[in-house]
This record gives sequence, C-alpha cells and structure tokens, in this order.
Amino acid sequence: MGIVAISGQAASGKTTVARELANRLNYRFVSAGELFRKIAIQRGISLLELHRIAETDFSIDKAVDEETIKEARKGNVVIEGHLAAWILRDVADVRIYLKADIKARSQRLSTRDGKSIEDALREIKAREESNRRRYLAIYGVDISDISFF
Repeated sequence: MGIVAISGQAASGKTTVARELANRLNYRFVSAGELFRKIAIQRGISLLELHRIAETDFSIDKAVDEETIKEARKGNVVIEGHLAAWILRDVADVRIYLKADIKARSQRLSTRDGKSIEDALREIKAREESNRRRYLAIYGVDISDISFF
C-alpha cells in the first residue's frame, strides 16, 4: 500500500515527475494541482484569481486537501501538490521535494500555458506567495521549511 507524496515549487516538474513515477510503479496518479485547476474552471475564473479567492476562503484548499488524503488512504498512489507532502506527512512512505531555477520554471510554464516568459515569471511569484500565506494561515505550515524531506 505505497504512498508517494511529491511537492515542490511552482512549475518545477511535480506533475511530470509524479505521473512518470506512478506509471513506472503501476500506481494511481493524483494531482492536487489538477483538483485546484478544476475548481477554477468550474467557477469560470483564472488560476491566479482562484488563488486570490482562496486566500480568504479556506474551504477551497481544505476541500482539495481532504480529497488528497482520501486518495492517499486508498494506497498505491503517487500524489503531487504544493502541500501534498505536508498534508500526507504521517501517511506517505516517501516524500519528495522538487526545486528548479526560476528561469527554467518560467520557461516551463510559458511553454505549457502559452504565455510570455515575463507573464509566467509573474504568475509563479504570485502563486508561490499566495500558497505560502494560505498554508501558513490554514495549517501553520511554512512551505519554505523543507527540512523533513
């Protein structure tokens, strides 16, 4: 009943690595980021706008995190998300944190989402700051402290 949690910086390759690892292990793949994006799509708003709303409406993150925990309990899964390793710290068999140079991450996001590198850089910085504030407020988790990885 293996559980792998992959967290990391925005556009660091979490989804790519998690999807490939799940494939190689023959595990299910769950993306907290995709769950968050689905909420934005359902509401007809941008990802950045959902981040802004989530800063005062903690039910958004809590719903994504509850779904993440539910999926982890089923086992044989690789779960990726900014907060996945912290949320699953007591149940994950393996916790992985991905980091990448800001220029590389901006290029990845630019290519993936079809936006300029400058816009991608601004988005990464805004998302990471929003994530930091929210996770500290909701859970008391400082995502810059990666010492338990």
